[in-house]
Amino acid sequence: MSKQMRELQARKSTLVKEARALTERVAADDRDMSDEEVSAFDALKARIESASAAIDREASLIAEEAQMAIGAMHPPHSAHVIVTDNRQADPMHGFQSVGEFMQAVYQAEKPGKSLDERLLIGGGRGAVAPGSFANESSGQDGGFMVPPQFSQQIFQLSLGEDSLLPMTDNVEISGNSMAFLKDETTPWGTNGIRAYWQGEAASAIASKPVLGLAALRLKKLMALVPTTDELLDDASVLTSYLPDKVATSIRWKMNESILFGAGNGVPVGALSSGATVTVAKETGQTTQTLVPQNLAKMISRLPTGSFANAVWIVNNNVLPALFTLTLGNYPIHIPTGLTVGGIQASPYGTLLGRPVVVFQHANTFSAKGDILLVDLRYYQTITKASGMQTATSMHLYFDADLTAFRTTFRMDGQSKIVTPIAPAKGSTTMSPFIQLGAR
Repeated sequence: MSKQMRELQARKSTLVKEARALTERVAADDRDMSDEEVSAFDALKARIESASAAIDREASLIAEEAQMAIGAMHPPHSAHVIVTDNRQADPMHGFQSVGEFMQAVYQAEKPGKSLDERLLIGGGRGAVAPGSFANESSGQDGGFMVPPQFSQQIFQLSLGEDSLLPMTDNVEISGNSMAFLKDETTPWGTNGIRAYWQGEAASAIASKPVLGLAALRLKKLMALVPTTDELLDDASVLTSYLPDKVATSIRWKMNESILFGAGNGVPVGALSSGATVTVAKETGQTTQTLVPQNLAKMISRLPTGSFANAVWIVNNNVLPALFTLTLGNYPIHIPTGLTVGGIQASPYGTLLGRPVVVFQHANTFSAKGDILLVDLRYYQTITKASGMQTATSMHLYFDADLTAFRTTFRMDGQSKIVTPIAPAKGSTTMSPFIQLGAR
């Protein structure tokens, strides 16, 4: 190994230790990084990547010099085959599945076991270089870099067709917080930008915007999974089990917070905001019933333009009552597989023209909130641009022969409006977040 290569690897090792010390200091304080710490970490990350690139260049030069030396020892007509490792460019780093990767991590942490060289791939992505085994690539110091494809796989599972996050107005950010300007005035209101009929030679009436400010700060959602050695021995089990279970938990917590989050460390849910409208039962309506007027009045409370984006969210035990509702001789619920008016039914069909989504987040039948009608474009979310962050450790549960896999996802959210919308005529307010009252 050349002197230049040793110096480059030593430089990178020092930078990685500095970055690790920064993250451990923040973790010990149980807080998010400050803006200054984020800037410092990003600067260290850039220097690590620069050092990795320099190591790659030096390794390339060493290889070329070795090839030239070989060429000098052989006649010009000699043929040489140069073999390169294409796994650097592979987003899965040569692993066939997430189970195979986890099994390699498990084997690497066991005393006396050889290290799978694929765990060290990723010099260009900020992972460790093969020449720095003692520090950066040991599980106790820095862990092993999870191949990007695996983290993305879990993230995509969390955003399946039953996730609410894609329905919100989401912005990916690189920092920790973001502020949004908002205008809650209406064209018929008494303030904000307004138009006036202008008389001949009369002075113009001026108006000005009324802008508010909403700030969101990322909250951390974490799944910590201690895994037994027996389970780690079976890569096929891990491939199907762990990613799906982590995704299911993350999806549940995300949906719950988007709908009903209480704030104070978690997002403020759409139905927890002051903008929520509750539609009361009909006069004389008996308990444990659902009538078409309940649903018609819910739709009537939507703001103009929200109907095309709204979805019904119901508890599964609402379905028996839903399936039997009619207006005259016509059912108001259209089962899946049918197309009515150009609208393709969702897996649970459509109700009065809008898709039905069945969630356990909705309350039990006839309780308040058993049927929700929401337009989540009115709900603002932010998520970390880096997506999922995954790490492994065998030392947290060393005495129990367990390896811990930790996945974190950061997000925040809140309603764009703070109160129901006053109508131009009448007194019945409107809202993109509507729930049916108890019956």
